[in-house]
Amino acid sequence: MLDETLINQLTNYMDYVVKPVEIIATLDESDAARDMLVLLQQITSISAKVSLRTDGQHLRKPSFEITSPGLHTGLIFAGIPLGHEFSSLVLALLQVGGHPSKENQQMQEQIKKLQGSMHFETFYSITCHNCPEVIQSLNLMTILNPNITHTAIDGALFQQEVEERQIMGVPAVFLNGQPFGQGRMQLEEIVAKLDSNTVAETANNLSKKEPFDVLIVGGGPAGAAAAIYAARKGIRTGIVAERFGGQVLDTVDIENYISVLNTNGPNLAQDLEKHVRLYNVDIMNLQTVQKLIPATTTGGLIEIHTESGAVLKSRTVILSTGARWRSMNVPGEQEYRTKGVTYCPHCDGPLFKGKNVAVIGGGNSGVEAAIDLAGVVKHVTLLEFADKMRADEVLQHKLHSLTNVDVILNAQTTEVVGSEGKVNGLKYLDRLTNSMQQLSLEGIFVQIGLLPNTGFVQGTVDLTEPMREIKIDAYGKTSIPGIFAAGDCTNVPYKQIIIAAGEGAKAALSAFDYLIRTDSAA
Repeated sequence: MLDETLINQLTNYMDYVVKPVEIIATLDESDAARDMLVLLQQITSISAKVSLRTDGQHLRKPSFEITSPGLHTGLIFAGIPLGHEFSSLVLALLQVGGHPSKENQQMQEQIKKLQGSMHFETFYSITCHNCPEVIQSLNLMTILNPNITHTAIDGALFQQEVEERQIMGVPAVFLNGQPFGQGRMQLEEIVAKLDSNTVAETANNLSKKEPFDVLIVGGGPAGAAAAIYAARKGIRTGIVAERFGGQVLDTVDIENYISVLNTNGPNLAQDLEKHVRLYNVDIMNLQTVQKLIPATTTGGLIEIHTESGAVLKSRTVILSTGARWRSMNVPGEQEYRTKGVTYCPHCDGPLFKGKNVAVIGGGNSGVEAAIDLAGVVKHVTLLEFADKMRADEVLQHKLHSLTNVDVILNAQTTEVVGSEGKVNGLKYLDRLTNSMQQLSLEGIFVQIGLLPNTGFVQGTVDLTEPMREIKIDAYGKTSIPGIFAAGDCTNVPYKQIIIAAGEGAKAALSAFDYLIRTDSAA
């Protein structure tokens, strides 16, 4: 199961195991069970501190628990954690084996104090780049708190259970049998949902902070670059973000960030945060900004209000809130979101194995999604509003070579239809004949571009129409003195990671220049 590269990686990691680890496998006669056994035998052959039993009695077969001899941690993998989940397997082995977590001590203590019996189940796919963070967070909680257990379930392996629970998007998290969360979640977010007192306490603590010289809203590449450039000037710098990393966290392969030959979104986001934390930057994560009040209104400092109730103050602000996936805005889309309507083919594609699906959008993202899905699903129908696709020719050539893909041009999606809580079709208008058509299918992958996250500044700073991007000049200045903007939320062309980072650096330099000139004038 493990190639030479993975074996070498695992061998190096096993040196950090300081106490005995026992793997208890529950197997059957399936091919998956045989593959699992091979994997587990490879692991035990690498380290004398890891032993294997095959007399497990877990309800899901095949599965295995990672625990210590004589104990039951309740940390279970119902599936073969390779692909993106290999890192989750390695971390579980290390942490059960006594290697300390890098998570901050305050968060670990908060997890240990959580009360009540909690059994989490996470359905994942090994191609999902959002799943590992959720699984690793819940595994750590299981190790720290004996009242918590967690089973990570490969949805492709337990397809019948996926059907019964009507799971059409991963990661899908259940707590004590009831839906708990869908999509990427950070450890802090999970704990906050379990301990509601932390939200008010955090908001109160944030409001007590001294005013910043530069406060950056958004933690993507633009925000990270702005923070580094500002902090290097020796001024008081803060970042308030809904999730550090932003849209990059939802990006798979990145091969055009100069000097970085190849990486992926989660890894780049992690590197961005590491770089920012080298400087004296106050990172305030998991905070959604609700309102911005300019200094001209407050008579003093710019105010940032969050949904949690916190009020932050600063002399200057840099808006780097990025963008989000554009919705179709048709009846049924929101009703069947995660019930057949999805926005990530890499994460959710394996859940639609053997089914008929549609991809909405004929740009590069849509065509790439259709190509990827064609290798998993029964049939793909790509719908494009225009009379021709906008994707690169090489992608279009590949798409047309596939026998289980149809392309429909001049197609305006008008409605998502379904029954019994899940998608079963899609209606569209044939723009050539002006006739309504309907497709029978079980999944819809929306790939029609991005919209800027600028709702909270509408009516405050000038925006473009109809896109509602923040208008900035060559220096990153907005229409309000002291407020700057950078990245995908602005009207700068070409939404690229490297461009966003450069724009963030420029906005920070402009903010610093503004502060100098304001002080001089005063």
